[in-house]
Amino acid sequence: MSVTNTSGRRKTAVARIYLKEGNGTITVNGKDHKEYFPTLPLQYIVNQAFTVAEVTGQYDVKVNVAGGGIKGQAEAVRLAIAKAIVELDAIRKPALRAKGLMTRDSRMVERKKPGRAKARKRFQFSKR
Repeated sequence: MSVTNTSGRRKTAVARIYLKEGNGTITVNGKDHKEYFPTLPLQYIVNQAFTVAEVTGQYDVKVNVAGGGIKGQAEAVRLAIAKAIVELDAIRKPALRAKGLMTRDSRMVERKKPGRAKARKRFQFSKR
């Protein structure tokens, strides 16, 4: 019974997971995933890789996740789980790739520029 560990990232969130055969429990930062991700859309995101790969309830997952917001963390966990499933069984990769679960979303917040209110927004102009 070997443990597969992978990582997933989204925005500034980083998830490190440890996947092993079991009965489907997902522990996130020491809490059950339903407690850590309280809303159904976030729980769906976390379980999406298992559903697409048709391996629901076959693996136990221990997750350490840090940084970003709750949605970014859920998507980081989803990517890490998808990568771990492919590491164990490469036959499942085409199904996961078709749903876009194998691609890291590289979009990040653009940095604030000097002389601007935000990255692109300008200060209000007045002719007076």
